[in-house]
Amino acid sequence: MCKGYRIFIAGIIQGSKQGLDVHDQTYRYSIKNILKEKFPNSTLFCPVENHPNSTLYDDKKAKTVFFKHLDILRQSHGLIVYLPEASLGCGIEMWESYQRKMVTVTISSMITNWVVRLLSDKVCETMDGFRDFIESGEMGKLLYSRFPEVKEG
Repeated sequence: MCKGYRIFIAGIIQGSKQGLDVHDQTYRYSIKNILKEKFPNSTLFCPVENHPNSTLYDDKKAKTVFFKHLDILRQSHGLIVYLPEASLGCGIEMWESYQRKMVTVTISSMITNWVVRLLSDKVCETMDGFRDFIESGEMGKLLYSRFPEVKEG
């Protein structure tokens, strides 16, 4: 029996930005704080915390990190994705999560986007909506329905 869920926090980093520019990453702290309240024994993995300057990596290091993160994702129970706009990396992460029957919750206003709609168990249009979803206990029910062997709490 595993104690606590493993939840991977994904979200837009560069999106369609050119060069080394990245989107504001403070959303990651909000997601972590919301999850910590309801899932205190869970392991939350945030790629940006481990690789804050990844846009500066050469191709060899970037490839190693990217595939290592996918391996970590594949060992997770849940994926939380923050998508204010499209992200190639998040699309790949969502596909991997879907293929492994993980719980995928997407925070995005792109509610008509097929990838968002079809690969998510739940789409929350705002961070407040995400908070409400987590606090309602629905995320816990989804996780438990797929991973009853995990003991949270």
